[in-house]
Amino acid sequence: MVKEKRVIPCLDLLLDENGGRVVKGIEFEELKDAGDPVEFAKKYEAQGADEIIFLDITASVQGRETILDVIKRAAESVSIPFTIGGGISTLENAQKNLNAGAAKVSINTAGVKNPEFISKAVEEFGSNRIVVAIDCKRNPDIIDDVNVFEENGQKFWYEVMIMGGNEGTGMDTVEWAKQVEALGAGEILLTGKDRDGTCDGYDLPITRAVAEAVSIPVIASGGVGTVEHMVEGVIEGDADGVLAASIFHFDKYTVGDVKEEFRKRGIPVKS
Repeated sequence: MVKEKRVIPCLDLLLDENGGRVVKGIEFEELKDAGDPVEFAKKYEAQGADEIIFLDITASVQGRETILDVIKRAAESVSIPFTIGGGISTLENAQKNLNAGAAKVSINTAGVKNPEFISKAVEEFGSNRIVVAIDCKRNPDIIDDVNVFEENGQKFWYEVMIMGGNEGTGMDTVEWAKQVEALGAGEILLTGKDRDGTCDGYDLPITRAVAEAVSIPVIASGGVGTVEHMVEGVIEGDADGVLAASIFHFDKYTVGDVKEEFRKRGIPVKS
């Protein structure tokens, strides 16, 4: 049976006096307000989104837990599954988010700093409820034991980034993805920081490399500006799911537009 590809809107959240707003930036910076997260979630469900991902983008940097109120309101308003990420650093915090209505939690910084946290979360909640988000950035300073890529005569590797994409780790992205799978995570959310918010398309070399290195699902993220970019994500990037934010938030395209194009191209999707 051919596996259906998922189309996933992403809602980047920023804490404010009203509890949380959807924002969008470029390379994780220059954030601008887009609207209320729950209203967006309802709109995307109506458009046929397979699931939604909420990312509380400053939770780790600010050392706080995720915006639980948004999760509770979303759970009351939509029936499609959604994932929450950002600041998930303890089993207790993960449990709070799952209890609030999230189908899955996404672990990033805390998992890099303490890989055992991933395996403990899998043991506690099951692999199908644990996503590991990997933010990565091209690094031209080649070192030993990294996977080297080349584009337009330039060689580079992909470094794992943490703390909202602000801090390098010295870790190779492909190798970390393999370790994430070995720790039991159910899927990987892969974001190329160099492309985030640029509307230039996914960073396809690393998307394909990670997808080929692991057997768990990989969601491509970062850089969508057109429906064609999402087609490229599943065909050239070999991703199981494709995530986008700006093109949906500002009504450039709908989820339905993407699925219609996928069907035209012979890419299996849910109705």
